[in-house]
Amino acid sequence: MKYLLPSLLCFNAGFVDTAGFVALHGLFAAHVTGNLVTFAAALADGRMPGLSKIIAVPVFCVVVVVARLLSQALARRGIDDFRVLMAAKLVLLAHAGLVAIQLGLPLAADTPNAVMMGMTLVSAMALQNALHRTHLTDAPPSTVMTGTMTQVLLDLTQAVRPPAGVDPAPVRQRLRRFAIFFTSFCGGCAVAALLYRAAGAWCFLLPPLVALAEILLLSAAPPAEPAPAAH
Repeated sequence: MKYLLPSLLCFNAGFVDTAGFVALHGLFAAHVTGNLVTFAAALADGRMPGLSKIIAVPVFCVVVVVARLLSQALARRGIDDFRVLMAAKLVLLAHAGLVAIQLGLPLAADTPNAVMMGMTLVSAMALQNALHRTHLTDAPPSTVMTGTMTQVLLDLTQAVRPPAGVDPAPVRQRLRRFAIFFTSFCGGCAVAALLYRAAGAWCFLLPPLVALAEILLLSAAPPAEPAPAAH
């Protein structure tokens, strides 16, 4: 599970961000701070940003805070908060997929089904981000790949030309691990593009299936230990 679970999270983030960006007219569901750029760009262009762009970051923030509080409450009662909140993420992803299939892909960014589907996906990715930061602290973020790609390039350079007197083994191990996560995210983006072209709204059924695989993987592993709360 050391590599597989973070890889599935990265795949799902890449898939949701790509398919969501296309279907929801430019909304970033996973890399949610990207919406700040498109929000500012709309203002610079003299346009009013769409409702989804306006509320995406506040919705993300609220879900992260609620997830943290709920996680602490569950942990105090001896309940595995990781599995419970991962299940909540699965429900959110499944809901977004059903909205896409039943109501069809949104024709505009601010239609009711676009806002509902968009905020459901944003909430699901907020849960994923919160759980990743509190339970998978040794893995890089699953929704933002700039830092991971930078680390891969730096480690690759050092692995090819290691400094004198420096053991290259730890660098190569980190390079292998980070490269797997980066490739998983890129794979999610590629699969989303292909499935969206081939199946349209039905492609949104894949993220909940991947989320189900994540939960099944957790069920086969010992309970995850959360990181200590910051003081």
